[in-house]
Amino acid sequence: MGHWWYRNILEPGKLPLLLALLSFVLTFAVTRTITRLIRAGRGPFRNVSPGGLHIHHVVPGVILMTIGGFGAVATGAHGVSSALCAVIFGMGAGLVLDEFALVLHLDDVYWSEQGRQSVEVVVVTAAVVGLVLIGSVPFGVDQLTPDERQSRAALILNVCFNFLLAVIALSKGKVLTALFGTVVPVVALVGAIRLAKPGSPWAKHLYRRRPKARARAALRLWHHDRRWSGVGRKVQDLIGGTPDRTPDRTPDPKPARDER
Repeated sequence: MGHWWYRNILEPGKLPLLLALLSFVLTFAVTRTITRLIRAGRGPFRNVSPGGLHIHHVVPGVILMTIGGFGAVATGAHGVSSALCAVIFGMGAGLVLDEFALVLHLDDVYWSEQGRQSVEVVVVTAAVVGLVLIGSVPFGVDQLTPDERQSRAALILNVCFNFLLAVIALSKGKVLTALFGTVVPVVALVGAIRLAKPGSPWAKHLYRRRPKARARAALRLWHHDRRWSGVGRKVQDLIGGTPDRTPDRTPDPKPARDER
């Protein structure tokens, strides 16, 4: 274990990345716990609302990310200062991405269906950083032989090809596949080969005159949602809490007229 720690973490200088990832995940977990307690009216925690203005935790998150990022640049990211800046940056990122949906929609959708996007982004971010931490380099650079790395043409060709696969997967509406494909190129290859999702840019432009392809894509999406949507919702609810139900906005029926 000690040899693995030195070979994979200390020697390549990945300790700050590990500390940033741990502080990111821990901050998200603590933040979600506190917000769920506030929502349930339990514990000593309350919303911060000075003067009636509700301060979302994305605000201190941005401040912490700024301090950690500029601190790492200013100190040269060496020694204890590097570790401290990594922890601060990870904490800020955890607070910001926990309210990613709020930033995206510019609305307080924390406990709505749209708020699930924050949980998705946090999980994907942690997974991608984890892959980089264990040795995966974006666009498959780590899969090259020493001779190929010495050849600038081979390196550029490999990066461009894997980047193209990730872009194709993204254009087909497979966002998660594209993100994971940046560090595991075979995942992007699978996403680039498979059918595009209905409504994606690829489907809109290239399936316009291919009704069979559109029908197959819609059927595949239906089977996928039927199989995995329930499981995904349960996992998201377990991590981030159950969203509020959307109130029924159906107008009340008109009262019966008095026929007297």
